[in-house]
Amino acid sequence: MAEESAETDRPVGAVDRALQVMELIGTAGQAGVTELALELGVHKSTVSRILSSLEARGFVEQVPDGRKYRIGLTVVRLAGSTMATLDMTKCGQETCDAVAAQTGETTNLAVLNQSQAINVIEAAGSSSVALRTWVGQASPAYATSSGKVLLAELPETELRDMLSGELERFTESTIVDIDELVDELRTIKRRGWAMAVEELEVGLVAFAAPVRDHTGELVWALSVSGPRYRLDPDDAQEIVTTVTAAAADLSRLFGYRAAGSTGA
Repeated sequence: MAEESAETDRPVGAVDRALQVMELIGTAGQAGVTELALELGVHKSTVSRILSSLEARGFVEQVPDGRKYRIGLTVVRLAGSTMATLDMTKCGQETCDAVAAQTGETTNLAVLNQSQAINVIEAAGSSSVALRTWVGQASPAYATSSGKVLLAELPETELRDMLSGELERFTESTIVDIDELVDELRTIKRRGWAMAVEELEVGLVAFAAPVRDHTGELVWALSVSGPRYRLDPDDAQEIVTTVTAAAADLSRLFGYRAAGSTGA
């Protein structure tokens, strides 16, 4: 039994034993100290210590008769968070698919990683002629519509610190002056959408809008991109309406309610 005590005192051994206890309870539905000790081949005092720690964190709880334990609400909450994430991804893909089908152009959802915009979900439009994919690719946020939507949420001091130093120019249209960029980001936040006209690549135009969760936090930027000869920035109202409406619908699915909005 000295070996058992040494093993369960080690951090890795203790964690493994606690996970075993949770797996046994989860499989059985509920279990008591004696049966858990017999199943694991350890002292009842060892199981009692583990259960006390798990109960304090809400991973297990005593059933009403007080003699057995079942899985606690913490596990349910964590499982619910995981399912919510999976549902968000599924909803995000469905939204991208619908927008791509409606516009015929490539549609993406992107996140901000430091000063880079990274596309995490994509749907190719029917007008796409190439097999190129943007998923997983990092692009300088200040030169993309998605990136500008994401940057627009940051406090100005944080933004200036993040983009300190010389901004790289990719085309003649790239905004490389930080003051000009800050002014544009203020406008983007106020109006609720962004546009990038040949700022990353010559001939590439994109429009993006914010997607928020139930807390109001910005989680994604939804964008539609394509060649300038199909996405004319001088005739952008239809595509802007499509992008902002899709982003707003997705936000509502995630429980976001804009200020002053009503409804379930």
